[in-house]
Amino acid sequence: MSDKFLTGPSPHILGGKSISSIMWDVVIALIPVSLVSVLYFGLHAFILLITSLVSAMVIEGVFMAIRHKGFKHAGVIFDGSAAVTGLLIALIMPPTAPMWLVVIANAVAILLAKQAYGGIGNNIFNPALVARAFVFMAWPVIMTAWSNPLGLGNWFADLTTGATPLGGAEASLLEMFLGNTGGCLGETSALAISIGGLYLLLKGHIDWRIPVGFIGAAALFAFFSSQFSLYDVAFNLLAGGLLFGAVFMATDMVTSPTTKIGRLIFGIGCGLITMFVRKFASAPEGVTYAILFMNALVPLIDRYTVPKTFGEVKVS
Repeated sequence: MSDKFLTGPSPHILGGKSISSIMWDVVIALIPVSLVSVLYFGLHAFILLITSLVSAMVIEGVFMAIRHKGFKHAGVIFDGSAAVTGLLIALIMPPTAPMWLVVIANAVAILLAKQAYGGIGNNIFNPALVARAFVFMAWPVIMTAWSNPLGLGNWFADLTTGATPLGGAEASLLEMFLGNTGGCLGETSALAISIGGLYLLLKGHIDWRIPVGFIGAAALFAFFSSQFSLYDVAFNLLAGGLLFGAVFMATDMVTSPTTKIGRLIFGIGCGLITMFVRKFASAPEGVTYAILFMNALVPLIDRYTVPKTFGEVKVS
């Protein structure tokens, strides 16, 4: 006689989301930022993006083929996770970064920060930020070689040396909002970042608590540390990689907390550490270190923010 009920481990109700659908949605969300980077930094930015994207997928595919002694599992490169890593790495690079540097960065991200922990879903730290921290320490001169944006229509022109707003470059808040300033490829346009973030929010792939906590804490820190200057608040939110980090890096599902209150705490911690580094450390930017530091605290945050189980009775 057949069983009337089928039993199995939770979850018992499956949604329509999958790793692949989520990853490719993140790729879609990164398209506005990528287009703006090419618009302002020209042909080299486009080649950098393609090189990083392809190298990430190739490295992941080769590793999977070696690990499983054949190309049977190499198809995992098409789940979108490697593509996301490749795009993120390109977008946190200076416009003049050489092609070999993004290849090395992708190797570090995929082999050391991701696969060394067991692959997707098991890594402790954000792979792209681990790669950026590595190449920044290894090649600090290259990683701080900033360029002025090109004029519209001059995509084939050579980039000229410049500075970022955090480094002292003069730029209006409007220019910083649109992306017409120096900086990493993906961090200059608050408008493009906001469009991508709104898309992910509407698709349900990110929790508003992390970016709101991140941005809100940074804004309050800037407000009280600048004698209540609203301009300083706007400047700190638009300059550097704060918005890009809050939307695309800190919200990584694998390396962020699973509880609602934990995500808010995580975002607040990222914002406070970022601003502390900006105000009191020798480094002009602290987004990378803030998120990596908070990544390390995720198990602790999850442990102490787990909500009470429904119906649980505390026994004294």
